[in-house]
Amino acid sequence: MFKSIKALLLGSLILGSMVNAATFSQTVTAQDEEALEVQFVPTNNDGTMEARALPLAEYLSEALGREVNVTLATDYTTIVQAMASGQVDLGIMPPAAYVQARDLGSAKAILTSVLGKFDDETGLPLEDETTGSFQGEILVKADSDMQELTDLVGKKIATLSPNSASGYIYPVAEMINAGMDITKDVTLTTVNDIPSEITAVLNGQQDAAFVFEGARVVFSGAFPDNDLMEELRVLYLTEGEIPNDAIAVQPDMDEALQEAIKEAFLAMADTEEGVEIMSLWSHLGYTEVDEAIYDQIKEYTEIAAQ
Repeated sequence: MFKSIKALLLGSLILGSMVNAATFSQTVTAQDEEALEVQFVPTNNDGTMEARALPLAEYLSEALGREVNVTLATDYTTIVQAMASGQVDLGIMPPAAYVQARDLGSAKAILTSVLGKFDDETGLPLEDETTGSFQGEILVKADSDMQELTDLVGKKIATLSPNSASGYIYPVAEMINAGMDITKDVTLTTVNDIPSEITAVLNGQQDAAFVFEGARVVFSGAFPDNDLMEELRVLYLTEGEIPNDAIAVQPDMDEALQEAIKEAFLAMADTEEGVEIMSLWSHLGYTEVDEAIYDQIKEYTEIAAQ
């Protein structure tokens, strides 16, 4: 089943002529240059991301001296389609989506993001420690009797898109490696975003959820009536390290423009405005990319698609 899904997805990326992106677009008029089309995948669908994206267009327009349009991708597949069709010049891309676009010859990473590091035991942020990778978490209720990965047999699990590294690919691949049959042993339900996953576990609709490391901290503000650190716990942390988001451009983009974009992103951490923009994705900064770190995702994707 998953092989056929994968085949259909790749076909749609190549043949699809329309990009199903959110209709939001912020345009800032600058010099008489061709507009730069930018897209990213929102971390939640609560309706706030459009307004929070406005400063990104303004910042890049000022830094690059040209018109900038920012759109929100509706899901992971959309941003890959947008890069593959050439409708987007610059993508802030989740790792698995980047690898798909890269392997289609439609994306080149010029930077990778830096994230805050979390304590594996407590789940809390480690002060002043950063990382170039993260792990996936499987969250369950704090009072759940599940203790290990294989205890998920017979359970209902909330997932993100099959193109999400931490929200699907890595935990599914490691479940398969542990001898589980994900088509028979568990019931997987795809939801729109992590807050929806967390809600489903809290209210008992789902037994577990696939999220990224630190999700309970990152999304605590979305649950003012809950203490996520007390009500949820990490059943399992993926063994595989997932590379951070890629700042990716069209491979044939003018080299001077690529360098200008790099400089603009590298400078974000130096200003209050830039720090606020990076908080859209929990980024703390950017660094030079090591392309090899993204190759492991292909191996995990192949296992998860079995």
